[in-house]
Amino acid sequence: MKLLSIVVSAYNEEAGLHEFYRVTKEYAKYLKEKNWGYEFIFVNDGSKDGTGEILLELSEKDPEHVKFISFSRNFGHEAAMIAGLDYAEGDGMVFMDADLQHPPENLEKIVDAFDSGFKVVSMVRTRNETAGIIKKITSGGFYWFINKVSDIYLEPNASDFFAITRSVQDILKKNYREKVRFLRGYVQNVGFRKTTIEYEAAPRIAGSSHYSIKKLFTFAMNTIMCFSNVPLKLGIFAGFFSGFLGLVLLIYTLCTHDGAPSGYATIVVLLCFMFAVLFIVVGIIGEYIAVLFEELKDRPLYIIEDMKNFDKDNSLG
Repeated sequence: MKLLSIVVSAYNEEAGLHEFYRVTKEYAKYLKEKNWGYEFIFVNDGSKDGTGEILLELSEKDPEHVKFISFSRNFGHEAAMIAGLDYAEGDGMVFMDADLQHPPENLEKIVDAFDSGFKVVSMVRTRNETAGIIKKITSGGFYWFINKVSDIYLEPNASDFFAITRSVQDILKKNYREKVRFLRGYVQNVGFRKTTIEYEAAPRIAGSSHYSIKKLFTFAMNTIMCFSNVPLKLGIFAGFFSGFLGLVLLIYTLCTHDGAPSGYATIVVLLCFMFAVLFIVVGIIGEYIAVLFEELKDRPLYIIEDMKNFDKDNSLG
């Protein structure tokens, strides 16, 4: 019998964890008919509520199916998924959130895809009633922009709900260990035989999204830095554009040389524009240097404080 590892990152999810476990386990039981067993790998991402206690309770009540990793502090959703990736032992693994917005009824479709020879399953969200209009617009704009400026293609509305086989896991564990990373993007572009399954996002069973506007902006910036160097080339385009404006200003000055004060506003506007371009380009370069600095520090992606029901142990990620 094959094994499916269900990797679940959890941060302050105490209100809905029991319900998530109950519902998802009911669907996971049906996998036995397809010759697939299952295991849960819960990653407690430094929660400040009772999430850790609940996960410890579940791991003690169902040690056969529930494994538990607890971070020493909050390292972020990406780090939690990486930890699950590092410790999953299944022939296939699926990554889900703990709020039931990723419908567990799709588990059967995922193992069917694995049995059909697919190694990567990208789950694409077709509908999300809980997302506001601003989030929908910014999400669409983000995917449009990243696909324009990068050499790779990221499927719009692909989420952190995805599945991979052990062969893909091995590649990601060994070769994709950046400190600033976008695991969802790596999975879509690592290669191998891939398929797509569409789903509608369900309402959250409890709580609210932990992604603020600031976190979403940081996430978007990190993704752009990971997959594109086009922003670094903006200085070249800005230089040509500024040179063109300078030529226009020269012609304008020659034509209006009689009244020197009349060009005062033009000069002020041009100086403001040039300094704006300069600071934008310097800021972009600074962002890339920050990414390089993170890589050079080479600090762990995560630190594990506690683990339950694992045969191996490692405190550093």
